[in-house]
Amino acid sequence: MKFSSITIMDIAKALGVSKSTVSRALQNSHEVGAETRKKILAYAQQHNYEPNPVAKGLQHKQTFSIGVVVPELKNNFFAQVIEGIDEVVYQKGYQIIISQSYEKPQREIETVRHLASRSIDGLIISVSAESKEYDHLKALNKMGLPIVFFDRVAENFQTHQVVINNQKVAYTVTEMLIRKGRRRILHITHSSDLSITRERLVGYKQALAKNGIAFDERLVYNCHYGTMQVEAIEADLMKLMQMKPRPDAIFSSGDRITTLIYSCLEKLGFSVPKHLAFVGFSNNTMIDLMNPHIMVIRQPAHEMGKAAAELLIQLIESRKPTKVFERQVLDPLIVAHE
Repeated sequence: MKFSSITIMDIAKALGVSKSTVSRALQNSHEVGAETRKKILAYAQQHNYEPNPVAKGLQHKQTFSIGVVVPELKNNFFAQVIEGIDEVVYQKGYQIIISQSYEKPQREIETVRHLASRSIDGLIISVSAESKEYDHLKALNKMGLPIVFFDRVAENFQTHQVVINNQKVAYTVTEMLIRKGRRRILHITHSSDLSITRERLVGYKQALAKNGIAFDERLVYNCHYGTMQVEAIEADLMKLMQMKPRPDAIFSSGDRITTLIYSCLEKLGFSVPKHLAFVGFSNNTMIDLMNPHIMVIRQPAHEMGKAAAELLIQLIESRKPTKVFERQVLDPLIVAHE
């Protein structure tokens, strides 16, 4: 059976009043008598009446819906960002439509276009690992769709961005490892095309240079497809750990990458910290239950989501075109278990 929600016209027919009377009553207008208004509101509540979002959108020239596109919902970081977004937009009278790109550019393009066809008022996005071109986003933005990036941003794109200080935190944790006597630090990171990858690599290199350690490109491993190819990453990690001289530390640059590498090391027979030190990005609290503990970088995901939502709503509700854009840079938290 096809679902059919009750309409203003249905209420009007049932109660023998005009459509305009029902409409005004539902808006608590005092133009409608108290008894009539009470009767209409009671009937609407009894029959689970909900305002038609399309009709509301036509009236206000908005749909009061916001698209959110993330690489994968299984990643705790992105789930926490979405919670922050939802907290803000709900208070402002908007709803979110969530989609994931699964780290695929074509999936991202199709998803964004579908959301735009649904007449969303704006878009919040963190780009996929394989994305290199952003013409699909630029075209929609040029047509008037407000867009805000978080975490993984499209460079040379004039709009708001919410990120963390990737370079600074990568420098800090790499130097912490060096101070513990580690000099062969394996940096396992995302696709080389991502903004976060480049920024974290810069910080990693800076820490090595400051401490007189030559950069070895063999110690940088890119997970080009995120954690979508577990077997391939596990096989590559085995080769990396057989390198001569062997890595004595790992700096992991991604939430699910950190969890995956930790489990792979156990399978391969390498113990932390007996065989090597380990520090990684992770917003998954389950990692605190792992024994032994590792040093963890926690991103302010909820705050990032809130900031991105607030910036997007500013763009949506601005009466004048926005010409000055913000790049909000937040600081993550380093949790060192001793």
